[in-house]
Amino acid sequence: MPVQEELEKLEVRPIERREEEKWNQLMNEHHYLGFHKLVGESIKYGAWINGEWVALVGWGTAAFKCGARDGWIGWTKEQQWRRLVYIANNLRFLVLPGVQIPNLASKVLSKNLKRLSGDWVAAYGHPILVAETFVDQSRFTGACYRASNWKPLGQTRGYGRNAGKYYHHGRAKTVYVYQLHRKAIQFLTSCFLAPELTGGQKPMINLNDANLGADGGLLWHFQQLKDHRKRRGIRHAAASILAVAACAVLSGARSYSAIGEWAADLPQSVLRRLGCRLHPEKNIYIPPSEPTIRRHLQETDADEFDNTVNDWLAKQADADAIAVDGKTLKGARDADGNQLHLMAAIMHKEGIVVSQMPVDRKTNEITRFKPLLDNVDIAGKVITADAMHTQVAHAIYIKEERDSDYFFIVKGNQPSLLEAIEDLDEEDFSPCIRRD
Repeated sequence: MPVQEELEKLEVRPIERREEEKWNQLMNEHHYLGFHKLVGESIKYGAWINGEWVALVGWGTAAFKCGARDGWIGWTKEQQWRRLVYIANNLRFLVLPGVQIPNLASKVLSKNLKRLSGDWVAAYGHPILVAETFVDQSRFTGACYRASNWKPLGQTRGYGRNAGKYYHHGRAKTVYVYQLHRKAIQFLTSCFLAPELTGGQKPMINLNDANLGADGGLLWHFQQLKDHRKRRGIRHAAASILAVAACAVLSGARSYSAIGEWAADLPQSVLRRLGCRLHPEKNIYIPPSEPTIRRHLQETDADEFDNTVNDWLAKQADADAIAVDGKTLKGARDADGNQLHLMAAIMHKEGIVVSQMPVDRKTNEITRFKPLLDNVDIAGKVITADAMHTQVAHAIYIKEERDSDYFFIVKGNQPSLLEAIEDLDEEDFSPCIRRD
């Protein structure tokens, strides 16, 4: 059979439980290092052609320390400790004896890399950003890795790690890496962990690019609020507690415990930016605990907190258009047991809520239109809304009082206006540029 036809029939996938004993046996018998077990989070792969085993691949936890790799990534020791899980090490790779198919090794690697991150998510709940391996060039040239576009970074110093201790074995190996995500370096070195790595929802805003601690930043906004606590016993600044809570929610936290866990996992650089307390003896920044966050949020005026965050969010993105929309929240009720209805102003492109307020069942959305936008900078922007808000008073408010524009929908609920628009001459009404 021609080589190309053989390679087209190549199948690479994680082994099944019934295949593990054979995989272990073949790897132990034929790999020069033998085999005992894979380290930490791991996946064993097999490669088959027409149902026949041709290669075995084993992936496990990344090397705890690797100077060439760590220098290439450019992360801090704290980031390395927290994000090493997003790197997988190709601990074993074996083309079985007697299999002589040109380019088989590079093809196996290529197929394996295409599914590695997805398989890791299925098995462990998080993706893999970078694959690494160490090639002993006294035995191998590393040609299959180079053919699969792996990048050589240099050599190790000839140390190994066993039972938590390092020892010098004298066999320097070449370090190869492969990026499985185009933003791998950015994700591994950013201050805030990207939601793509945790399975979280897409955030309202990228906190890595947002203004947090500088003038006009989130911390500055919260510092303008009055701290109603008694001075005795205060450890964490009120602005810092609120900033941590706001960032946690914007990152996907949906409960007090989730906010507390998110805060406890913050690196020192972020805790400093958010104004967290510096421990006088340990000389490290301490995040507020879950009980502290819970207690302070419960004592904070919800509307004041909401308006502060919305004002800051509005400054993080220069939106051209803002939509006004109302929505009844399923399963949410007010203090009187009535279903909760909210009206919100939302940036079109970013999906960021810059203002919102409840709509009492005794009134309607029309009366809340102006109050909703009063505290939002809409100058020069376009306000969109549904047919309910196609009102003369709203149009005058937007154009004359707020120096902005509107895009309203006209439906059958206003038959006279709809008829007048339909009677307009197209040549006079069309927004298209006429070219005579």
